[in-house]
Amino acid sequence: MANSPKKVQNPKPSSVLIDPVYSSMITLLILVMACIEICDAVTVVDVYRLVQYDIGGVPFGSRLASLNHHAGSSFFSSSSGAAADLSRTVLILPVRELNLTFIKEYITHRKPLGGLLLLLPPAFSLNSESVGGAHHDSAKDLMKEVLVELEQLLIHANTPVSETITFFGFNRLHLHLFMSDVESRIKFSINPIMYLLMEYICFRYKLVVAVPEPKKVASPTIANIQGWLPGLKADGDSNQLPTIAIVASYDTFGAAPALSVGSDSNGSGVVALLEIARLFSILYSNPKTRGRYNLLFGLTSGGPYNYNGTYKWLRSLDQRQRETIDYAICLNSVGSFNNDLWIHVSKPPENAYIKQIFEGLSNVAEELGLKVGLKHKKINISNTRVAWEHEQFSRLRVTAATLSELSVAPELLQNTGGLSDNRHFVDEALISRSVKLVAESLARHIYDLKGKDINIFADNSSLAVNPSYIRSWLDLLSRTPRVAPFLSKTDPIIMALKKELADHTIEVNVQQEVLDGMFTFYDSTTGRLHIYQVASVTFDLLLLLVLGSYLIVLFSFLVITTRGLDDLISLFRRPPSRKVKTA
Repeated sequence: MANSPKKVQNPKPSSVLIDPVYSSMITLLILVMACIEICDAVTVVDVYRLVQYDIGGVPFGSRLASLNHHAGSSFFSSSSGAAADLSRTVLILPVRELNLTFIKEYITHRKPLGGLLLLLPPAFSLNSESVGGAHHDSAKDLMKEVLVELEQLLIHANTPVSETITFFGFNRLHLHLFMSDVESRIKFSINPIMYLLMEYICFRYKLVVAVPEPKKVASPTIANIQGWLPGLKADGDSNQLPTIAIVASYDTFGAAPALSVGSDSNGSGVVALLEIARLFSILYSNPKTRGRYNLLFGLTSGGPYNYNGTYKWLRSLDQRQRETIDYAICLNSVGSFNNDLWIHVSKPPENAYIKQIFEGLSNVAEELGLKVGLKHKKINISNTRVAWEHEQFSRLRVTAATLSELSVAPELLQNTGGLSDNRHFVDEALISRSVKLVAESLARHIYDLKGKDINIFADNSSLAVNPSYIRSWLDLLSRTPRVAPFLSKTDPIIMALKKELADHTIEVNVQQEVLDGMFTFYDSTTGRLHIYQVASVTFDLLLLLVLGSYLIVLFSFLVITTRGLDDLISLFRRPPSRKVKTA
């Protein structure tokens, strides 16, 4: 009986020892799991890098592709002042709130900037559904003006944007919530005490984009697609029939190659050409209604680069074929105008063919309630700059004209289907009117129906313009980036255009050429942005200090409860020297 109390008391020390150990392990496990959760990405989104290219060896666009910096916002850039060091900060700027003066300042004064993420409205994404209309939203029109100015600023600036990693993204819900959090933290940090709290204790966001280093696109190719509708020769006529060419450039260029769909420039011209080919294929399928003109349809590439594809395509034609071309009509941006279209020519207005083209289009335009003006601009053979596609024809002494909503010649890499040129700003009804304008004037010339009150492509007839056909092709092109150096030889859009032209014409072929000239392009146009919530180094040190203190207190408690206070104190006493022990 005397030993029984000892047996009862033996388990107590072990239970006292085991329970705190288990509780401490559980606490540490929770802390580790919390740290792991902190390291997870808050969100992952697709981003599109600013174009990187050289002109004559001079660098333009973004030269870097990988990103690893902390996040800042437009509020930070506006409140920090001109002296703020943003060399390790990624500024996130919604385009709706964009201050172009700030961007110009950094470009003009060559200020370092860690990174730039420009958030576009979701309506500008490739997958957004929209039906173009004649009456545009004023807010969207204003947004378009800002994007046009921003794009030209970024495209033509070679420093310091070239040293800044610039991406475009879309301001969707999860990014909007993230931006709100960033801005709220920055607003709080204006107060000195809150600044210390936010900077050294609270979590911050880090933006990471890991992509391969950009490499030169070796020997970029351009693809030209052509098809014929042969005319009907008279019996015993051995002479070649005259030819009328209808041409449109289908490729694009913009600040973000992966977003350059060019719905208007020049998706509208491509759609108009395909519909004109469809309409005349119906007429030419019957010998009784086949005209005495050959019709040549050409979809050319390299438009933004001085129409390099048109230049090579024309020189690939047999000289006798070129000599049979009476004139060519080039279609450029015909889907967003206010009843005014322009015919741009290089030959004098007194030229017989120019007068014929202008009068034919003017007469039909009047019937459609449109106005057509004539713009004459001489070409300089010694200048390599080609502003309009018809100028490549004129350089070979072939009469040609460009039909466009643009009243003046665009500058290099301007109006080439960039960020602002999307489906929201193109009206399919205007494309239908442009198709009817060109097709009707051509038909009246081919069938010699001038001055007669005949409407060949009348509405509700078998030859009526098909709005559904126009809409489907416009929607497809508005979802498909078409920057030539990044299209493969068998790219789906090239194959789709070839197939469609083959359905309406014969002898369809694709001409593959190397894009030459002074342009050099680089890849890595897209990436995945990982947004992490991370703690500062000071926070890590504080956390380590807290954990260390906790472990010391836990250890002291265990020693005191199991072995006594004297044993704990003895651990910190200086051990006796060897001389004392020997004595």
